[in-house]
Amino acid sequence: MIPWLILAVVVVPLFIVAYVLTRRRSPKAMSELDDETAENEFAEAEAFEAEWHEADKQRFHDERLP
Repeated sequence: MIPWLILAVVVVPLFIVAYVLTRRRSPKAMSELDDETAENEFAEAEAFEAEWHEADKQRFHDERLP
């Protein structure tokens, strides 16, 4: 039972702290993401969505119903 307590009290919080530290962005990293990059990514996503929607409509019309 003592190994489980050690695991719960020591190891799990260490993993949580390590995960948070690796995921947290520093202020410098956040400032590097400028608005232009975000706008470009959004425009690319919109274009992909439009292409996918057209392809999906074409697949729907080409689908042979029983």
